[in-house]
Amino acid sequence: MSLRCLVFDCDGVLLDSVPAKTQAFARLARPYGPKAEERFVAFHQSHGGVSRYEKFAWFFREILGREITPQESQDFGNQFKTFCREELANCREINGAREVLSFWHGRLPLYVCSGAPEAEQREVLTEHDLARYFDGIFGSPPEKAALLQKIVAQAQVAPKQTLMVGDATTDLEAAQHAGTLFYGVGSLLRGGDYPWSMDLTELSAYLSRLQAA
Repeated sequence: MSLRCLVFDCDGVLLDSVPAKTQAFARLARPYGPKAEERFVAFHQSHGGVSRYEKFAWFFREILGREITPQESQDFGNQFKTFCREELANCREINGAREVLSFWHGRLPLYVCSGAPEAEQREVLTEHDLARYFDGIFGSPPEKAALLQKIVAQAQVAPKQTLMVGDATTDLEAAQHAGTLFYGVGSLLRGGDYPWSMDLTELSAYLSRLQAA
Protein backbone atom coordinates (compact mmCIF):
# COMPACT_ATOMS: atom_id res chain seq x y z
CA MET A 1 0.00 0.00 0.00
CA SER A 2 1.71 3.21 -1.16
CA LEU A 3 1.90 6.43 0.82
CA ARG A 4 -0.91 8.88 0.05
CA CYS A 5 -0.64 11.58 2.73
CA LEU A 6 2.23 13.30 4.57
CA VAL A 7 1.73 15.09 7.90
CA PHE A 8 4.28 17.23 9.76
CA ASP A 9 4.56 18.61 13.23
CA CYS A 10 6.03 22.11 13.04
CA ASP A 11 8.18 23.01 16.05
CA GLY A 12 11.45 21.09 15.80
CA VAL A 13 10.39 19.40 12.54
CA LEU A 14 9.92 22.24 10.04
CA LEU A 15 11.25 25.15 12.09
CA ASP A 16 13.93 25.21 14.76
CA SER A 17 11.47 26.98 17.02
CA VAL A 18 11.77 24.78 20.10
CA PRO A 19 14.55 26.89 21.74
CA ALA A 20 12.58 30.07 21.01
CA LYS A 21 9.43 28.71 22.64
CA THR A 22 11.41 27.37 25.59
CA GLN A 23 12.74 30.88 26.15
CA ALA A 24 9.18 32.25 25.95
CA PHE A 25 8.05 29.82 28.69
CA ALA A 26 11.06 30.85 30.78
CA ARG A 27 10.16 34.52 30.43
CA LEU A 28 6.59 33.80 31.56
CA ALA A 29 7.76 32.16 34.78
CA ARG A 30 10.67 34.51 35.53
CA PRO A 31 8.67 36.99 37.65
CA TYR A 32 7.85 34.12 40.05
CA GLY A 33 11.49 33.39 40.82
CA PRO A 34 14.34 31.23 39.50
CA LYS A 35 13.00 27.97 40.96
CA ALA A 36 9.60 28.50 39.33
CA GLU A 37 11.32 29.27 36.02
CA GLU A 38 13.49 26.16 36.25
CA ARG A 39 10.56 23.85 37.03
CA PHE A 40 8.35 25.33 34.32
CA VAL A 41 11.03 25.00 31.66
CA ALA A 42 11.69 21.40 32.71
CA PHE A 43 7.98 20.58 32.51
CA HIS A 44 7.69 22.20 29.09
CA GLN A 45 10.72 20.33 27.75
CA SER A 46 9.43 16.97 28.96
CA HIS A 47 5.96 17.52 27.47
CA GLY A 48 6.65 18.48 23.87
CA GLY A 49 3.52 18.84 21.75
CA VAL A 50 1.21 19.45 24.74
CA SER A 51 -0.99 22.55 24.48
CA ARG A 52 0.51 25.63 26.10
CA TYR A 53 -2.77 26.15 27.98
CA GLU A 54 -2.37 22.78 29.68
CA LYS A 55 1.14 23.90 30.67
CA PHE A 56 -0.19 27.19 32.04
CA ALA A 57 -2.73 25.24 34.11
CA TRP A 58 0.07 22.98 35.43
CA PHE A 59 2.14 26.04 36.39
CA PHE A 60 -0.64 27.53 38.47
CA ARG A 61 -1.64 24.22 40.06
CA GLU A 62 1.83 22.82 40.82
CA ILE A 63 3.88 25.96 41.36
CA LEU A 64 1.40 28.60 42.54
CA GLY A 65 -0.79 26.08 44.39
CA ARG A 66 -4.16 26.96 42.87
CA GLU A 67 -6.22 26.49 39.74
CA ILE A 68 -5.82 28.97 36.92
CA THR A 69 -8.79 31.20 36.08
CA PRO A 70 -10.02 31.66 32.49
CA GLN A 71 -8.81 35.28 32.54
CA GLU A 72 -5.36 34.28 33.81
CA SER A 73 -5.13 31.60 31.13
CA GLN A 74 -6.00 34.18 28.48
CA ASP A 75 -3.52 36.69 29.89
CA PHE A 76 -0.73 34.09 29.98
CA GLY A 77 -1.62 33.11 26.41
CA ASN A 78 -1.43 36.69 25.15
CA GLN A 79 1.87 37.30 26.93
CA PHE A 80 3.29 34.03 25.63
CA LYS A 81 2.29 34.93 22.07
CA THR A 82 4.09 38.27 22.39
CA PHE A 83 7.22 36.58 23.70
CA CYS A 84 7.05 33.96 20.93
CA ARG A 85 6.86 36.58 18.20
CA GLU A 86 9.97 38.21 19.57
CA GLU A 87 11.85 34.92 19.97
CA LEU A 88 10.68 33.34 16.67
CA ALA A 89 11.60 36.30 14.48
CA ASN A 90 14.92 34.80 13.47
CA CYS A 91 14.46 31.05 13.98
CA ARG A 92 15.87 28.94 11.15
CA GLU A 93 14.31 26.15 9.13
CA ILE A 94 15.21 22.56 10.01
CA ASN A 95 17.77 21.22 7.52
CA GLY A 96 16.05 19.67 4.52
CA ALA A 97 12.58 21.04 5.34
CA ARG A 98 12.09 23.32 2.35
CA GLU A 99 13.59 20.77 -0.04
CA VAL A 100 11.19 18.06 1.17
CA LEU A 101 8.16 20.34 0.97
CA SER A 102 9.10 21.66 -2.46
CA PHE A 103 9.67 18.18 -3.91
CA TRP A 104 6.56 16.49 -2.48
CA HIS A 105 4.20 19.43 -2.94
CA GLY A 106 1.77 18.35 -5.64
CA ARG A 107 2.90 14.74 -5.40
CA LEU A 108 1.26 14.06 -2.03
CA PRO A 109 -1.23 16.00 0.11
CA LEU A 110 0.80 17.78 2.80
CA TYR A 111 -0.58 18.78 6.19
CA VAL A 112 0.59 20.34 9.47
CA CYS A 113 -0.56 18.82 12.77
CA SER A 114 0.64 21.07 15.59
CA GLY A 115 0.06 21.52 19.30
CA ALA A 116 0.21 25.31 18.82
CA PRO A 117 -2.97 27.35 18.21
CA GLU A 118 -3.98 27.07 14.57
CA ALA A 119 -4.08 30.78 13.69
CA GLU A 120 -0.66 31.34 15.21
CA GLN A 121 0.78 28.33 13.38
CA ARG A 122 -0.52 29.66 10.07
CA GLU A 123 1.02 33.04 10.81
CA VAL A 124 4.45 31.61 11.63
CA LEU A 125 4.51 29.35 8.56
CA THR A 126 3.37 32.23 6.35
CA GLU A 127 6.14 34.46 7.70
CA HIS A 128 8.66 31.77 6.74
CA ASP A 129 7.03 31.28 3.30
CA LEU A 130 6.14 27.66 4.06
CA ALA A 131 2.34 27.84 4.39
CA ARG A 132 1.89 27.70 0.60
CA TYR A 133 3.08 24.09 0.48
CA PHE A 134 0.26 22.71 2.65
CA ASP A 135 -3.22 21.46 1.84
CA GLY A 136 -4.18 22.06 5.47
CA ILE A 137 -2.67 23.51 8.64
CA PHE A 138 -4.22 22.23 11.87
CA GLY A 139 -3.48 23.30 15.45
CA SER A 140 -4.89 23.00 18.95
CA PRO A 141 -7.46 22.54 20.21
CA PRO A 142 -8.17 19.59 20.12
CA GLU A 143 -5.24 17.39 21.11
CA LYS A 144 -2.85 16.14 18.47
CA ALA A 145 -4.27 12.61 18.22
CA ALA A 146 -7.71 14.00 17.36
CA LEU A 147 -6.15 16.45 14.90
CA LEU A 148 -4.33 13.66 13.11
CA GLN A 149 -7.53 11.63 12.84
CA LYS A 150 -9.26 14.72 11.41
CA ILE A 151 -6.52 15.11 8.80
CA VAL A 152 -6.76 11.46 7.74
CA ALA A 153 -10.53 11.84 7.35
CA GLN A 154 -10.23 15.09 5.39
CA ALA A 155 -7.60 13.63 3.07
CA GLN A 156 -9.85 10.58 2.54
CA VAL A 157 -6.96 8.14 2.90
CA ALA A 158 -6.37 5.09 5.05
CA PRO A 159 -4.32 5.65 8.24
CA LYS A 160 -1.68 3.19 7.00
CA GLN A 161 -1.31 5.33 3.87
CA THR A 162 -0.44 8.34 6.05
CA LEU A 163 2.97 9.22 7.52
CA MET A 164 3.26 11.45 10.60
CA VAL A 165 6.64 13.20 10.94
CA GLY A 166 7.35 14.37 14.48
CA ASP A 167 9.99 15.08 17.09
CA ALA A 168 8.14 14.42 20.37
CA THR A 169 6.44 11.54 22.15
CA THR A 170 3.08 13.27 21.65
CA ASP A 171 3.62 12.97 17.87
CA LEU A 172 4.45 9.28 18.20
CA GLU A 173 1.45 8.67 20.48
CA ALA A 174 -0.83 10.53 18.05
CA ALA A 175 0.38 8.31 15.19
CA GLN A 176 -0.16 5.19 17.29
CA HIS A 177 -3.64 6.34 18.30
CA ALA A 178 -4.64 7.23 14.73
CA GLY A 179 -3.00 4.11 13.27
CA THR A 180 -0.67 5.99 10.90
CA LEU A 181 2.96 5.38 10.03
CA PHE A 182 5.58 7.43 11.92
CA TYR A 183 8.96 9.02 11.16
CA GLY A 184 10.99 10.42 14.06
CA VAL A 185 13.11 13.56 13.90
CA GLY A 186 15.65 14.83 16.43
CA SER A 187 17.53 13.48 19.40
CA LEU A 188 14.54 12.91 21.71
CA LEU A 189 13.20 10.11 19.51
CA ARG A 190 16.47 8.40 18.65
CA GLY A 191 16.47 4.61 19.06
CA GLY A 192 12.81 3.73 18.57
CA ASP A 193 11.37 1.02 16.34
CA TYR A 194 10.51 3.49 13.56
CA PRO A 195 12.56 5.27 10.87
CA TRP A 196 14.48 8.23 12.30
CA SER A 197 16.95 10.97 11.42
CA MET A 198 18.27 14.11 13.10
CA ASP A 199 16.68 16.41 10.50
CA LEU A 200 14.75 16.14 7.21
CA THR A 201 17.69 15.63 4.86
CA GLU A 202 17.03 11.87 4.66
CA LEU A 203 13.23 12.00 4.54
CA SER A 204 12.77 12.21 0.77
CA ALA A 205 14.87 9.10 0.22
CA TYR A 206 12.75 7.24 2.76
CA LEU A 207 9.51 8.45 1.15
CA SER A 208 10.72 7.33 -2.26
CA ARG A 209 11.39 3.86 -0.88
CA LEU A 210 7.88 3.77 0.58
CA GLN A 211 6.38 4.78 -2.74
CA ALA A 212 8.35 2.10 -4.56
CA ALA A 213 7.36 -0.68 -2.14
